[in-house]
Amino acid sequence: MGNYKIICFANQKGGVGKTTSALNIAACIARSGKRVLFIDSDPQGNATSGLGIVKRTITHSVYDLLIGRANWETTAINTNVRGLSLIPSSINLVGAELELVDEADREYRLRNALRGAEARFDYIIIDCPPSLGLITINSLTAAKYVVIPVLCEYYSLEGLSQLTTTIKHIKRLYNPNIELLGVLVNMFDGRLNLSIAVLEEIKRHFAGKLFRTPIPRSVKISEAPSHGMPITDYDRNGKGAAAYSAVALELMKRCESGGN
Repeated sequence: MGNYKIICFANQKGGVGKTTSALNIAACIARSGKRVLFIDSDPQGNATSGLGIVKRTITHSVYDLLIGRANWETTAINTNVRGLSLIPSSINLVGAELELVDEADREYRLRNALRGAEARFDYIIIDCPPSLGLITINSLTAAKYVVIPVLCEYYSLEGLSQLTTTIKHIKRLYNPNIELLGVLVNMFDGRLNLSIAVLEEIKRHFAGKLFRTPIPRSVKISEAPSHGMPITDYDRNGKGAAAYSAVALELMKRCESGGN
């Protein structure tokens, strides 16, 4: 697959800023001139609405890809961010796991459906559901890299260790090429001792994998999705946009150097 880069944003714990991070980093990569496909594989569809897409206007979604009813070319739609295409989510995804449970190739549906996309896109970003079900397994099986967003709290450390164990299982069973690209700290507040202590703990366990720029706690970052925009459009000169731009740059450099 050459220089093909599929990056999964995953954490089975909800409320860690996973979707916000995936969306804003995808927008920053597209702003740098790359062609990006964003796959919203979370049934909640927050990334789809966060890009200003009205869900009732969607004709095909990632659900249609998984059940084999459509291909990526007919499912991908343009967004208001130049260079960023979207395969939207749908509430039907909730039932997809049950529909696929008896299928022989159920873990490889997304990977197979994305064949040929490497010729069109420089990066494919997948936003996983906050669970470790079949949709997340499909996403991890299709991906080359995983980014794990976490909060600066001790429960996040537990989730981090569970997810790294899951990645090892996926590597052994379905996708020998998958690698942890990095751990991204969200909602960081440098005035809090807890934030600093957790950051140090993550550094200790994931040396070399922690992204250098933590994402600050910011009202603007929280507001942007309700306006259907990434932070780079909503508050382009703010600290949130600057932080996500720095992380996107580091992420691209890591991909270019084979994940290091």
